[in-house]
Amino acid sequence: MTAGQADPRTTRTRTKLGRALLEECAHRPLAEVSVAALVRRAGVGRATFYLHYADLEALAVDVCADIVREAVDALHAWRGTPDPEAPPPALVAFFERLAPHAGLYRELLLPGGSGPLGQVLHQDLRARSRTERALAGAPEPDLVASAVAATFAGVLADWLHGLIEAAPVEIAQRVWRLLINLHRTPLP
Repeated sequence: MTAGQADPRTTRTRTKLGRALLEECAHRPLAEVSVAALVRRAGVGRATFYLHYADLEALAVDVCADIVREAVDALHAWRGTPDPEAPPPALVAFFERLAPHAGLYRELLLPGGSGPLGQVLHQDLRARSRTERALAGAPEPDLVASAVAATFAGVLADWLHGLIEAAPVEIAQRVWRLLINLHRTPLP
């Protein structure tokens, strides 16, 4: 098996644990979920859980990392000249799909964009933005990539925590305009 291929058993176990975590968190906050309840729901042993994850937060970050990949893809789901009035449909869909597990995301993505999920979001978004700017020959790829990542993570977190009032479509439009302006800001 090559490094790029995952063991199917590992994938199945992690999928079971992830599903069980989302089901548990639909009824209670992550802080109230026990490993015992989680492994019982997943149908795996406690030792199996600890073989894959150090603790429940590590599992939660892994499960929610999908939101990170989805956010990064949504922000880059356009080609050509971006229209500031029309965010990519993937960005709107991203914000609309957050609701079912918003409580779990709030626990891992703190106001301002910090927290374990905020770190993953910032790293992934910064890397993708930097790569795309560098490939396009745009100025200051490091600076703008950091600004884009910090802005998006902060706005997303604050929106999830109710610090920014907006419907999903509206926040997608506002974030889109903000990020386009960051990319267009003339730099010395």
